[in-house]
Amino acid sequence: MEGPRIPDECADAAGQLGQEFLASIYGVAARRHPENLEVLAELGHVYTRLGRYEEGLEVDKRLVAYAPEDPLHRYNLACSLALLGRTNSALDALEHAVDLGYDDLKFLATDEDLSSLRAHPRFVALVGPA
Repeated sequence: MEGPRIPDECADAAGQLGQEFLASIYGVAARRHPENLEVLAELGHVYTRLGRYEEGLEVDKRLVAYAPEDPLHRYNLACSLALLGRTNSALDALEHAVDLGYDDLKFLATDEDLSSLRAHPRFVALVGPA
């Protein structure tokens, strides 16, 4: 037996509220434990899902400051920069991520966060033609 169907707009609103709740929980945890990189990374992801790109960028900058040799943090920094239209900085961070060992080029080539970079010659040189 199937229950009542929740209208899409209600489900969307509930999802949005859930993400806002997560942002507040992770935000408190990040303030209490600023060295907890897992919490910071989750906070950055939630900000991105909410479209709060500037806040996500600030989190990614903090992560890179704590762990400058981590390719995933550098990759996420590139994503935040790309989402904000900061093309050259995003490409710099992306190339640095690859130099540090980020090697999932198949994902990189299709990541929607990086869609604004796909036609750029530096991006094409990094991942190859589409």
